[in-house]
Amino acid sequence: MVHGDPQSSGPETIVRIRGPLEFKCLLDSRDALQMQKEISRTFEKLHSQVKSESCIFTVCNSPVIIWPNRDVCATPEEITPNTSCEELQQWIPTNEQESVGKRAVKRKSKKSPATSVLNLSLMMEVTRPGPLPAPVLSRNVHKSHFLSTTLPIDCVIRTTCNNTIKATFKLLLEALTHQLHEMEKVMLQHMKGANLLLPEPLHFLLPDSKGLVTVVYPAGVPDSQLEMQRKELHQQYELPNEWPYFKRANAYHFPNEPYKDGYLRNPHLVLTQPSLDNGKVYLVQGIYSYYHYMQDHMDDNGWGCAYRSLQTICSWFQQQGYVERAVPTHKEIQQALVDIGDKPAAFVGSRQWIGSIEIQAVLNQLLQVTSKIMFVSQGSDLASKGRELANHFLTEGTPIMIGGGVLAHTILGVAWSETTGEIRYLILDPHYTGGEDLQVITDKGWCGWKRPDFWDQTAYYNLCLPQRPKVI
Repeated sequence: MVHGDPQSSGPETIVRIRGPLEFKCLLDSRDALQMQKEISRTFEKLHSQVKSESCIFTVCNSPVIIWPNRDVCATPEEITPNTSCEELQQWIPTNEQESVGKRAVKRKSKKSPATSVLNLSLMMEVTRPGPLPAPVLSRNVHKSHFLSTTLPIDCVIRTTCNNTIKATFKLLLEALTHQLHEMEKVMLQHMKGANLLLPEPLHFLLPDSKGLVTVVYPAGVPDSQLEMQRKELHQQYELPNEWPYFKRANAYHFPNEPYKDGYLRNPHLVLTQPSLDNGKVYLVQGIYSYYHYMQDHMDDNGWGCAYRSLQTICSWFQQQGYVERAVPTHKEIQQALVDIGDKPAAFVGSRQWIGSIEIQAVLNQLLQVTSKIMFVSQGSDLASKGRELANHFLTEGTPIMIGGGVLAHTILGVAWSETTGEIRYLILDPHYTGGEDLQVITDKGWCGWKRPDFWDQTAYYNLCLPQRPKVI
């Protein structure tokens, strides 16, 4: 589990250190017990390295170098053991400084965000001060298996901006030691002869203030073969066995790292929630990608809104670890409907609309996900569905596709007052045709809270409510 300092106060800082540790050992593949002992001895050497004066932490994109095992000795000299994490971050040059080519200097303090990330690199000094003894060579001939690889160290602790680097790095060294122990366990448990699996550290943000937890998995072993390990983790952290918290797809995405596929995630998080008398807000649980018209070099303007809503829903199931398949394309969606006999073969490649009933069928065919359908005879009746919608987001937490007439939208949540019946809908609009500009999308209402008059009061609507599988 990730370490933290509960005694400190102030804005939170996530301190993350990454770097390769060289793992080299000679293995006698004829003796399994001897191989295990040799692997353990190699890890003991790595423990010694981390605790030695040769261990170095560098602050990424800055001139700061710190020797944590030399009484937190650092360069530049202005940095002392009592320097706070916030002060340390001020040595990282801003984008403005980099753009004009300024030398990295301590920048003035700005208002800190609620959570910041301090990225460090783990290194080892290879030089030694003073004269070195002459090397001694010896030759020993025997058959053995030489193993050389790098361990991908990736440690995280949560602390506060005003905590000192001395206290922070003490926690970080403890986390490094713990991660090496976990890596050793994984390598020994998954030994097959002289072949070892590389350990893979991943971080997971758990609900109910359980915090950020680091788990070491064997790289290359699929999630389907790690169910027992996930069950043990669920028991350890007292989590229900109906949500895949520890599947790789649920690994924590650090706020300072952009997504590589170009899609916006959870644009609704920047919106101000509506305030209703005695009202509560019920939102989609987890992460989804925003799919809309004209993405992926696909001109579906005017006919593809339901396809895009379905893609958003599929992205939710993918990013919560329920499915491993990629988000389906328009043609794959159409082919699925042909395969189940819902559409003729000529439907593939066409520009025909689909509705919530087809969405239900495709989710079942491609993702093995069942859905409930809610029929609303006229848009004015949607205002009375607050309890059903609130219960859906509370229990299932999936995005909802709603279709009426020729339009489809995605409902991401509701604000609803049980006493007054007043309701607002959080809508993600797939009809947007612009670029992935979060400010434009939220300022122009493509993702926003809508009043009941948003719906055509006389049109009928069908809502597809995907059900979350109960898996671990």
